[in-house]
Amino acid sequence: MNNNSGLKEKDSEKETISFSYTQQINSALEDENRILREAINSLREELERFKAPSLMVAEVSEVISEEHALIKIPNGNKFYVKVSKNLKIEPGDSVLVEQKNLNIVDKINTSKNFDVERFVIIEKPKVDWSEVGGLKNQIEEIKEVIELPLTNPKLFKKIGIQPPKGILLYGPPGTGKTLLAKAIASSTNATFIEIVGSELVQKFIGDGAKLIKEIFLLAKSKAPSIVFIDELDALCAKRIELGTSGEREVQRTFMQLLAELDGFKPLDNVKIIGCTNRKDILDPAILRPGRLDRLIEVPNPDVEGIKQIYKIHMKNMPVDKKINMPKIYELSKNISGAEIKAVVTEAGYFAIRENRDIVKEEDFINAISKIKKEEDKYSKDYIEMFG
Repeated sequence: MNNNSGLKEKDSEKETISFSYTQQINSALEDENRILREAINSLREELERFKAPSLMVAEVSEVISEEHALIKIPNGNKFYVKVSKNLKIEPGDSVLVEQKNLNIVDKINTSKNFDVERFVIIEKPKVDWSEVGGLKNQIEEIKEVIELPLTNPKLFKKIGIQPPKGILLYGPPGTGKTLLAKAIASSTNATFIEIVGSELVQKFIGDGAKLIKEIFLLAKSKAPSIVFIDELDALCAKRIELGTSGEREVQRTFMQLLAELDGFKPLDNVKIIGCTNRKDILDPAILRPGRLDRLIEVPNPDVEGIKQIYKIHMKNMPVDKKINMPKIYELSKNISGAEIKAVVTEAGYFAIRENRDIVKEEDFINAISKIKKEEDKYSKDYIEMFG
């Protein structure tokens, strides 16, 4: 009897161990199945999302009723479409529409079609006023018009005058116009917005004007701010009667710029800096007082300016102490600051070609000769084009 009871106990222990082992296997399989089901469901949802048709961005032109509206799609065409229930829209809103029937599905929170934030300079140029040579009078005028009203506005209230809205920098190429803008950007704590005139000319009717409006809205929201428009002649050339639609679109964009500069809404702490090589072709409307008030000419440097520019670019250059610098200054008359920088660079190349660690006088003379030969390739009419 004892033997039988012992056998029964052993059999029951085996059954318990077997059941526990089977239960563990089943539990592991269930966990694995659950993970696989979740992965399959996730992949199925992802597949359905990829199969769903994409939505097109359009602009609301007019709200007809709660259920219908007029929209304008990117190519300029307008359509009368239905609006989803419980969706509140207003003219000017950006909305998502179906590509097949163009019904409005949802509304985008922002109404901007342009990424105007890309015009804002996050990392300001590291250009100090000490790096600008030969433009003492121009620097003083820029500081009076741009820097002083932003840093000390109370001074103008005491005198009872309104500071100018903006300035125009004009002169031959390479005289330092953009360099002055970089220096004013680094010397102020204002938001610096840099745009090129050609960037404002858009493909579709009204897009360029809308872009200008949004840029000025951005400048006002981030005031105090400076809007720097380089190559202004690409946008503000004299208006002439032409039959091309492209020219008319440029003129529409130009008129929007005029309205922003001298419209009903004040610019407050927004200052404008225009820059061009072709002042002679600018429209008189942009040059009148009240828009770009100060017209600052940036000419080729005089003898004193030439000395300052050479010192700036030669401060880290090992030069021969026997160099006759007055002779170099005399040979450098009637060339621009950018060309003086090119002369210093070329002089360094002449020394490098001969494996020398010191730049000699003959290197500078050869460099000046080379730069002037390149300048003489252009005709006299081309040079006179810049005034």
